[in-house]
Amino acid sequence: MNCRPQCGACCIAPSISSPIPGMPDGKPAGTPCIHLADDLRCNLFGLPERPQVCADFDAVEYVCGDNRQQALTTLQEMESATQPLISIKDLT
Repeated sequence: MNCRPQCGACCIAPSISSPIPGMPDGKPAGTPCIHLADDLRCNLFGLPERPQVCADFDAVEYVCGDNRQQALTTLQEMESATQPLISIKDLT
């Protein structure tokens, strides 16, 4: 599957814990990456600065669904399902 034009769900819905150029602490879930262009494509695509987690992501039907809203919903659900019950930050 190829990325859907005008989607950008993978650059919005999930959190990214690794540094991103211009976002040294990564990005929280639901926040668009600062490198998401107006046409909802990644401005870092193919560049060495692109985080490995982003480079490793492949558009697949079970995640991307049939449309952008399905992709956002699935990625939000995956994000929620993978959150720890307690944060290490809460312990300090």
